[in-house]
Amino acid sequence: MMIQNAPEGEKRFISTMVEHLDLCEQFGRAFGNDQFERPEPFDEVIFAVAHHDRGWDDADAAPVLHEPSGYPCGLGTGPVPGVLDTSKRSPDFNEARHAYCGLLSSLHSWGLYNDRYGVSEFSVLGGGKSVPIPPKDEDYVHGLLDGEIARQERLKAVLAGDPATAGWIEEGALMRNYKFLQFMDTLALYFNLRHAGDRSSETFVHVPMSEAVDAEVTVTPMGNDRYAVTPFPFNGEVLEVRCKGRYFKAVSDAPTDLGAHLYGLPGDEQVHILEAA
Repeated sequence: MMIQNAPEGEKRFISTMVEHLDLCEQFGRAFGNDQFERPEPFDEVIFAVAHHDRGWDDADAAPVLHEPSGYPCGLGTGPVPGVLDTSKRSPDFNEARHAYCGLLSSLHSWGLYNDRYGVSEFSVLGGGKSVPIPPKDEDYVHGLLDGEIARQERLKAVLAGDPATAGWIEEGALMRNYKFLQFMDTLALYFNLRHAGDRSSETFVHVPMSEAVDAEVTVTPMGNDRYAVTPFPFNGEVLEVRCKGRYFKAVSDAPTDLGAHLYGLPGDEQVHILEAA
């Protein structure tokens, strides 16, 4: 769950992980032009972009109140109960669709705890590039991550055994699609976690133009939820995206059913317009 920050005393915009992933997918499907190649295999990569964090489904269905803030637990407030297990459940979900989807999601899970393999400088909520591991959970998390390394080796062997997919796991091709996934994810986080007045110029590194060439893409707010993007990696000259969610006012006591309270709020959406600089 994405808990967007807000000026003091104002409601905060909350999106489920599925709604965050929908924003990722909008960016992913719009990506590509004369300078930036679309990812291949397109369908499998876009599926992973649109589902790479589906391990959050159960947590979002039964939200828990973060009492110090008065908002549900999620990215932007307090720790989510059972969140560590999403590192396994998300690749499980993707692997059920295709081995390559599972591989990309597994790389994402492992990378979250390891500086995104060094391909991103994006900082979540002013923190570090990696998800911090609670000291009491170090052994458990390292066990999960070792399991993902084993999954990656197993899935690579499956893909290598099929001539139609063997080329997909060559180092350059695989890392290109991992970098693509990280750009879609962190660009969406830029909007999901920061309210409009808190968004400043942000440069996204290692955005793949091709398998061999990366770019640094800078997003600069221009006011009224319009953003100049240079170089522009999307189709056309303007991209309009929408993220669904709902505005939540902090509560002092947890409702009897926080999920019913949250999802009973009127649905809303935020619109962001990206323009070629």
